[in-house]
Amino acid sequence: MSDFDNHSRVDKFEKRRKNTKLLSITLVLGGIFIVVLIGIFIFGGGDDEPTELPNNISNRETTSDSDQKTDNAETDDSTNTDEDNASTDEENTTDDENTSDDSSNNNTEVEKEPVESDDANVESAYTGNWEPIGTEQQGPHTTTYDEGTQDRIEMENAIRVATGLQDGDMITWWLENGGDQKVIGTVSNNAQTETYRVYLSWVENKGWQPTKVEVLKENDKK
Repeated sequence: MSDFDNHSRVDKFEKRRKNTKLLSITLVLGGIFIVVLIGIFIFGGGDDEPTELPNNISNRETTSDSDQKTDNAETDDSTNTDEDNASTDEENTTDDENTSDDSSNNNTEVEKEPVESDDANVESAYTGNWEPIGTEQQGPHTTTYDEGTQDRIEMENAIRVATGLQDGDMITWWLENGGDQKVIGTVSNNAQTETYRVYLSWVENKGWQPTKVEVLKENDKK
């Protein structure tokens, strides 16, 4: 074999080796490029999620704050309602106490003085410095005994003031004429364990005024 043929074979082999090496390098570079693209795709997509996360957190925080404000508002409304109710109850209690105090004052301020009685049915008797109870009647007064009339209602109010019987715990057994613009009433409590005979006088424009109370042993009008 000639040297020329040997040289040609070497050149061909060298070219084939270079082409194989270049192809290998190209494949390697292509593989690296593909890996880089995959990495960018994966890690690049991952970067989007943290960007949205704070927004979600912010939304949850905003919703939580809104709910908390609503709860606080409802709590405040409930507290205000409770305070209003407590204030109303306190006012009602105060009014009741004032009414009770006024009633007590009317009873405690009266100076009662025992008096004698010739009636054998009278256990005890007393007078007092009661004031006229007031009246809603106008014009000349005419004594009226009919039940439900204003004059009858005011008579019974005066009797309760003198005896201390409560509204709803008094039975009116008898009302009779005791003289000019005067009335005598016989009453008892509902249990009929206390019976009174009460003397009233009419004071013009001021109403009925109790003048004497007799505590009876027995109800003589029953």
